[in-house]
Amino acid sequence: MKQLRELGLSGNHLMVFEVAARHQSFTVAAHELHVTQPAVSQSIAQLEAALGVRLFHRQRRAVYFTEAGEMLYEAVSDGFARVLKVVERLSRRSPGHVTLFTTAAFSYGWVLPRLRGFSALHPDIDLRIQVISRQLHYDPDDDSFLELRVGDGLWEGYESALLFPEEVFPVASPGYVDGMEHPHDPRALANERLIHEDVAFLPTIPAVTWSDWFAAFGIDYRDEGTGLRTSEYMLALQAAIGGEGVVLGWAHLVDRLLEQGLLVQVGDRRWRTERRLYLVWPSRVPLSPRAGLVKDWMVEAAADRRTGVATPC
Repeated sequence: MKQLRELGLSGNHLMVFEVAARHQSFTVAAHELHVTQPAVSQSIAQLEAALGVRLFHRQRRAVYFTEAGEMLYEAVSDGFARVLKVVERLSRRSPGHVTLFTTAAFSYGWVLPRLRGFSALHPDIDLRIQVISRQLHYDPDDDSFLELRVGDGLWEGYESALLFPEEVFPVASPGYVDGMEHPHDPRALANERLIHEDVAFLPTIPAVTWSDWFAAFGIDYRDEGTGLRTSEYMLALQAAIGGEGVVLGWAHLVDRLLEQGLLVQVGDRRWRTERRLYLVWPSRVPLSPRAGLVKDWMVEAAADRRTGVATPC
């Protein structure tokens, strides 16, 4: 801390940076911190001046990491997570909590619709959902966290349980599809209004792009950088529901929207990639009983979804 003070910085600068970086928004950060947006901007500017580097690309309605910002956020977020873990252990205020680290899309599209059913089964478990945008590494002795990861299921120091295969296909609103001339021709999709999850400036978990999807079916497609683009997948889905175009849908995230008639599959091509979605936890220590119950609930709910069995919501 002495070196930070010599730079003219305080822990508050890093706290403001962590919140702004986590939300990729100075306005949302100001709301969480109960300060004004100019106060957040000033704190970030002071941090950048002290470090001599830019931490964000600033656009009219959004901010995005620079390479330096990504590096600092990884260090700060990991450090704060460790501090919080120790504080909780010392205070013993939350002996029954379980933390689930997951993407915003999975938390909104899969976890939240099922929370009521989970709470009915386990009313004594305090489930904390922490949104992440990258694969993180935590205390190997932590027995109360679970994390969603995409890959092959093999990570050193971690155990894993399969949730879903990665199955991706185009979806759009019924009204939009009704107006398409060739909805069953995948090549014609290249000429439609495609909605992109644009992660160019974000350190995200790798996701399938339109270029990947077309290539999987041997279709020549070049992403020219046009079309509606958003850094949040759930915003892309909302745009598709609103009739703004066609977006890639992950089966486990859009199944309910298809059932509700808010979206429909465009054509009949589904790409099952080589990747899978897994729930992971440290292998060094056994999961706590409560974390084990959360793990079992998620694995069983995912298995029911894969086999078409209805799960309580």
